[in-house]
Amino acid sequence: MTNVKDSNGTPLNEGDSVTLIKDLKVKGSSSTLKRGTLVKNIRLTSNDEEIEGRVDRSEIVLKTCFLKKA
Repeated sequence: MTNVKDSNGTPLNEGDSVTLIKDLKVKGSSSTLKRGTLVKNIRLTSNDEEIEGRVDRSEIVLKTCFLKKA
């Protein structure tokens, strides 16, 4: 299994919930994800530094360095 960790070094698994620790601009969109936004039911990717999640009815890929386990 992959060794995916959040910004604090806590292991992340499929289906976990994470929160953003920083405001992030979404590429290709004018929207910004605010600090503290909860992303539920994440999916792991083949890259250990990225996860997939659904925010505001959009599927996005997030870097784990901007996340902490909820």
